[in-house]
Amino acid sequence: MTNKITTSNLGYPRIGKNREWKKALEAYWSGKVSEQDFLAQMAGIQLQHLQSQQKAGIDLIPVNDFTYYDHVLDTAVMFGVVPQRYAYNGGAVPLDLYFAMARGSASAPACEMTKWFNTNYHYIVPEIGSLTPQLTENKPLAAYRFAKTQAGIEGKPVIVGLYTFLKLSKGFPAAETGEVAARFLPVYIQLLQELEQEGVAWVQIDEPAVVTGLAPEDIELLKTIYGAISAAVPGLKLILQTYFEAAEPLEALLELPVQAIGLDFVHDGGANLEAVERLGWPADKWLGAGIIDGRSIWRADPDAKLGLIQKLAAHVPLDRLILQPSSSLLHVPVTVQSESKLKPAVKQALAFADEKLAELGLLAAAAGGGNGNAAAQLAESREALAAFRALPERGRQDVAEQVRRLDALPDSRSLPFAERVKLQQAKWKLPLLPTTTIGSFPQTAEVRQARLKWRKGVWNEERYDAFVRRQIAEAITLQEELGLDVLVHGEFERTDMVEFFGEKLAGYLFTQNGWVQSYGSRCVKPPVIYADVAFIQPMTVKESVYAQSLTRLPVKGMLTGPVTILNWSFVRDDLSREEVAKQIALALRHEVQALEDAGIEMIQVDEPAIREGLPLKAEDHEHYLNWAVRSFRVATNHVKDTTQVHTHMCYSEFNDMIGAISAMDADVISIETSRSHGELIAAFENDDYDKGIGLGVYDIHSPRVPEVEEMTQNIERALRVLDAGQFWINPDCGLKTRGWEETEAALRNMVLAAANVRKNNA
Repeated sequence: MTNKITTSNLGYPRIGKNREWKKALEAYWSGKVSEQDFLAQMAGIQLQHLQSQQKAGIDLIPVNDFTYYDHVLDTAVMFGVVPQRYAYNGGAVPLDLYFAMARGSASAPACEMTKWFNTNYHYIVPEIGSLTPQLTENKPLAAYRFAKTQAGIEGKPVIVGLYTFLKLSKGFPAAETGEVAARFLPVYIQLLQELEQEGVAWVQIDEPAVVTGLAPEDIELLKTIYGAISAAVPGLKLILQTYFEAAEPLEALLELPVQAIGLDFVHDGGANLEAVERLGWPADKWLGAGIIDGRSIWRADPDAKLGLIQKLAAHVPLDRLILQPSSSLLHVPVTVQSESKLKPAVKQALAFADEKLAELGLLAAAAGGGNGNAAAQLAESREALAAFRALPERGRQDVAEQVRRLDALPDSRSLPFAERVKLQQAKWKLPLLPTTTIGSFPQTAEVRQARLKWRKGVWNEERYDAFVRRQIAEAITLQEELGLDVLVHGEFERTDMVEFFGEKLAGYLFTQNGWVQSYGSRCVKPPVIYADVAFIQPMTVKESVYAQSLTRLPVKGMLTGPVTILNWSFVRDDLSREEVAKQIALALRHEVQALEDAGIEMIQVDEPAIREGLPLKAEDHEHYLNWAVRSFRVATNHVKDTTQVHTHMCYSEFNDMIGAISAMDADVISIETSRSHGELIAAFENDDYDKGIGLGVYDIHSPRVPEVEEMTQNIERALRVLDAGQFWINPDCGLKTRGWEETEAALRNMVLAAANVRKNNA
């Protein structure tokens, strides 16, 4: 007897197999294509994505997961949530205004951007304020019609749930969330009623915010929202979709008047399965079972997944079970088919988006007993995983022994900051409010082409090194001319800040086309930790020493920190992330020592991703922060007292982890804050942070060049809560993605702003 098990996808990668999406966006932004041509290109890409899922045999194919920039921004403009500074007059939001909110314009800065839960994807933060929402256009309806007319697909519209949308927004006190929800409920209902009238069957309402913890008032708000929606659209089947963690208390969600609940059975720590087994499953609800990891690139263990399905089937009839990824596949590359250079034992162990959809189909067939080829395909999966697991580099005894000895290493610098800062001030003799940059300078087409020629063997090592040295020399000259106090070499030899180090460490491999979206058109190709990580030889010393030889000013050695290397890589799934972080920290410890031995005594070890790795459950924060901080200290705490350790962190809510940041014991930290309009400064009103700190004074993610006065105001605002003696002046992130003209103009204004404030604090 066979049982048909429904398969579903929660979202498909936007960027395209060959990054067609990114290329179309950037062509439009640069004026190379018209709006009409851009929209036509995007429609073609969208259709390809739908057809790929259709070909995979997915039953419930998502629509409205496709976007021109960001799905949260789409939701905001769909409801008319446009800040007043953009002079919006209502109605459908024009394309250029949409992009201005994301990227800024000559007349208005961009909206704030921050991390999507604990991922490396960035979303645009809605600014609600006292605004009265309106349904400017029904984007899910348009996406549904597109899929139906162009591909014959009865799509499943995806929308960001009202509860999550409000939790991710700013511009109103948390105590007023209920009142704001009451303003938005009518437009949500209008949107859903139009879908119902169109004949839509299923709607996926994404509510990942529920996994961060539900207080009693949150539960009441959810009851209010879904009670009103359910009463208004009785003909729609609603899937309340959660992901990234366990949905607790599940009892509260099961009481909501929705037809299905989607749960993550990969990243839940077993809690969702335990809750289903303890509570049973309501007879009137479907279960969306997220059994395939939507954030990992590894092939699933078929026996483990079939065992999980069997456990779920004891409580949920197979005809009410929906097999799906644990989250949107936005977080993984499109297909393994493009990877021709990986050794077979590794390639066969990989599964990107298309392969994950195939896995869903195989598991549904095997569990339902309806596919004669399932047995052979399952055997193939078992053999591939066995061959991969047997690779000798995945079990190095020397690395295991180093990790075992890690606890014997010192846990702190030899002197506390209050004492070593005096020695550093005497050594470096920096001015008040020293100026610097975060590390990278523009990666021009010339730089990228030179690197490509070297990689392809068109240029030999000597010619490429000479090219990089010229770039470094020009960057040093420019920084001296601009008047910066602490310089950087520019990182012209580097691609991605994690990939560069991965290429030089044991235990990594690299894909040819494993791109994922980080923000907007910014795509990254995360390296893959597939085996034990270990130091081989110095990675950054050559360029740092050369740069320092060109100037009397200090030049920072630039490294990426262990937790960021971990969080911005695809990580093996047979060891804990903590264990892998220890391996990386020990490898970087060797590199830090090599820099210091070579005379580089300002060393920046960047941890932009430390906050994004923070677990979504508050009760898990302490354990994570303890090992994350310990990893940073293992990499850095052995240097001399006069060696100044810097670090950098990206967009984040740092108010709740100032203590952990201080515990990292870096001498200077720079934090990306410009898009939040100085809101992070409030974190220092109640916390006495005693180390050097730079709160980015301008936004590098926008081509806009702020005036001197604007940067001066940003500095002065920070000095209301920070002592001028501890404050550094810097952009809010690296300048890799910017052009030279805007970079020079912005840095010149930044140095002038610092000079203005120095006069007032002399």
